[in-house]
This record gives sequence, C-alpha cells and structure tokens, in this order.
Amino acid sequence: MRVLLTGSAGFIGSAVAVLLAREGHDVVPVDLMLPLAHGAAKPPDGTHSLDVRDAGGWGDLLRGVDVVCHQAAVVGAGVTVADLPAYAGHNDLGTAALLAAMHEAGVQRMVLASSMVVYGEGRYACPVHGDQVPTPRTVAALDAGDFDNHCPRCGRPLGWRSVEESARLDPRSSYAASKVAQEHYTSAWVRQAGTAAVALRYHNVYGPGMPRDTPYSGVAAMFRSSLERGEAPKVYEDGAQMRDFVHVTDVARANLAALRAVLERPESAYAAYNVCSGAPVSIKDVAELVAGGTGSGIEPVVTGSYRLGDVRHIVASPELAAAELGFRASVSPQEGLAEFAHAPLRA
Repeated sequence: MRVLLTGSAGFIGSAVAVLLAREGHDVVPVDLMLPLAHGAAKPPDGTHSLDVRDAGGWGDLLRGVDVVCHQAAVVGAGVTVADLPAYAGHNDLGTAALLAAMHEAGVQRMVLASSMVVYGEGRYACPVHGDQVPTPRTVAALDAGDFDNHCPRCGRPLGWRSVEESARLDPRSSYAASKVAQEHYTSAWVRQAGTAAVALRYHNVYGPGMPRDTPYSGVAAMFRSSLERGEAPKVYEDGAQMRDFVHVTDVARANLAALRAVLERPESAYAAYNVCSGAPVSIKDVAELVAGGTGSGIEPVVTGSYRLGDVRHIVASPELAAAELGFRASVSPQEGLAEFAHAPLRA
C-alpha cells in the first residue's frame, strides 16, 4: 500500500516509517520539522517539508495514496495557557486542513494518532457502590497528602478499573482538548464524505528515539535524564498512580494493523482503539525499573508534591484492539523500561 505519513521524522512517526518500509510498503514521508520537537535536526532524506495547516500546499503528494497515517502533532500536556494557539493550530486546524486536502485528492482512508488523554480521569469503582465518577481532587486534600479519588456517596477511596473505548471523553489539558477535536473532525469527515478512519488512543509511549529534557517529554525520559545527571528521579504524589506504558515498536505495529484494517472498512466507518501494553504499572515502579536498568544504585524519591490537573489513574483495556485489529503488545513494561535505561534518545 502507498501510505502518506505525517510527522514521519518524529518519535512515533519514525518508528512507523521503519516498520512500513521493512514490510515493503511505499511511504510518502511528510514532516515540518518543528524546532519544538526536532531542535536544529535536519530532516531525514526524502522527507517532504510541509505544514499540514496548508490545505492547498499538498500538490501531488496525495496522488495515488491509499491511506494517510496522521502522526503530526504538537505533543505534551501544555506547559502554560500560552500554548493553546499552538495546539489548536497544528493539531486541530492541521487535521481539518489535511482532511480537506484528502477529500480534494480522493483519498478516503485515514489512521489518526490520538491519545489516552481524551479520557481525562480513568475509570473508578467503589467497593460498596460500584462504578463512580469522582469529583475533582481538592487542593486541600492534595496538600494533606490525600491523593486518592473518593466515592461521592460514601467517601471510601476508589479503586481503578480498565478504561474501554466507550468511556466518556473529558479532556483536562490543551493537548487533550486538541486530541478530542482531532477525533471529532475525523469522525465528521467520515460521515460527511462516506470515508473510513481509525483513531489510535496511545497510552504512555516510550522507547528509543524518545525526546529528552523538554517540558513535553514523557515521564520515563525525565526519569532517565535525572539518572544520567546522577540525580534521583523525583516521583510526584505517593507514586501509586497507575498508568499503562507501551513500547514504541508496539505502537508502530498497532499502526500497521490499523492501516490494513481501515483499507477493508466499509464507507462511513469510524472507530477508536486503545493502544496499550495491557500490563499496568505504578509511576513509582516506572522510576524503579528505569533506575534499575542503569545499574547506578540510585533510588527514586517519592516527593509527595503534585501538579494540578494531573489525573490519579488511567489504565486501558486492550481487548477491543485485540478483537478488531488483531493487535496485542509484545513488549512488557518490566522488560522494556529496564532496556529503556540505555536506549538512544533524541536531543
């Protein structure tokens, strides 16, 4: 298949490009090489420099393309409110402009990179009252070291449950809001144009080529950078926050499975899937696994400090992706995070 791949030089995009080429597919790589993501790095050979926000700038790039794999985005949670225009522009306008260009060129299939952040808080249950939607954690409770969500009926701490794709969407950051908008634009395109698309909701992606030392880096990369400086990784709250960490090679495999699947979907078909390891780990465990992989003997420090807007737990169900895409992750967090301690990162 001929695949136009946006964000092809990025952390995830480059892994997707390698896998597609290895499998013998024809890749049209597109990346604007934003300094925020790439610094002063030069684009890989053959990369087309194009701003996805420019609906009229695609020229012949979409000619003969079977499916678009849309990875290009400004990522991270957003450091300040001043980041809002960047997320809305590159992610939302960019996706809308790309969809318009695809429609003009007659390209009718897309795989969209989305994120777990569209869910906001995860799924919770009270041991007495069952599934509950928690109220926001208060500053007073966080200051007192009470990091759990509590049952709104009885006050007991809520336990986490796996989040399925049918869960409500509740974005909590600039990035999250932009990802919800990307999904909505894509699903609207599917309905209006009689096309088909798959959105992949990535959970915490890590692995070789991950960016280091920026406010937008993932927590695993931040732990790794601390260890390289000889410093103990600092863990927020009590370290018991549960997440799903999925290796970038598995994310590339999920994209390949989605690209194959979407080409076989009927018209006006849209679906979203969690892309996760299916093996939840606590943030403290993540820090310990990365630290252990270095062999440095440095132990993580649980600080008890917190960041407003962080969610307590968000853990995914892998079952829908397994059933409908045939995708299950192959790299466990225990294996992958220890190896990540020595993986090459990008500056």
